[in-house]
Amino acid sequence: MKAIIDRFENDFALLELESGKTVSVPKEIIPPDAAEGSVLIISCDEKETDKRRREIKEKMNSLFHK
Repeated sequence: MKAIIDRFENDFALLELESGKTVSVPKEIIPPDAAEGSVLIISCDEKETDKRRREIKEKMNSLFHK
């Protein structure tokens, strides 16, 4: 998914999504070199997601299967 930085307001960046909807996100999650008009790519890291799921499952197993 792509999003365009429409503008910055205080501690937030207003992003225009491909659907045309505008959303507000904390400025701290925007790359520091991004500016108004920058195109951001939003994606899901499946490898990292799977890793975190495994870690959580291992922690849950160690807590409840002693």
